[in-house]
Amino acid sequence: MATLLHIDSSVFSGEASSSRSVTAAFRRTWEEQHPEGAVIYRDLAADPVPHITADAWSAGYTAPSERNPEQSAAFAARVKLIEELEQADDVLIGAPMYNFSIPSTLKAWLDSVLLLGRTAGETPSAQGTPVLVVASRGGSYAPGTPREGYDFVQNYLEAVLKGTLGLDLEFIVPELTMAPRNPAMSELIPRYEASRQHAFEEAASKAKGLAERLAA
Repeated sequence: MATLLHIDSSVFSGEASSSRSVTAAFRRTWEEQHPEGAVIYRDLAADPVPHITADAWSAGYTAPSERNPEQSAAFAARVKLIEELEQADDVLIGAPMYNFSIPSTLKAWLDSVLLLGRTAGETPSAQGTPVLVVASRGGSYAPGTPREGYDFVQNYLEAVLKGTLGLDLEFIVPELTMAPRNPAMSELIPRYEASRQHAFEEAASKAKGLAERLAA
């Protein structure tokens, strides 16, 4: 039975969120392809994981018999998140751009699941697991645009998800999502609509592709 770990981090709900709309489209197709599959869902906006603390961090490098009660409790919460990642056959992450980077709630999740000697290091425990990130953004940060150098979402997630956790990373990038709301961007609405449609098509295509990969 296939397992999908689905993480959303947008502060907006439902159709008000571009990243959630696309992750929902991926998940629908994924569930159609895996009718007996299981989904582990985390909404980091509605139910945020704790930001890393000294106890949670130090417990990862302390022998279980030597941890104090605070370290043990904090580390147990990290282990639950780590095990969810390790159990997943596919990972889906909604990562909207906020002030040029990822939401702090998503950073908190990453800080918890990244553990040297287990999920990171020479043999990361989830190495090779496919991860699809829906990296939505209000403007365009594509090569050649004025704000090309301001995108700290894709390069950061590439370093952490691929370079450190060893996941097999792909992105879907719906852009110009502020065009319908910002009068100054009204002329970009057709480009926004094209980007949004392409993102939905990619979501369905990639969900089917992962199903074929698992079946192979």
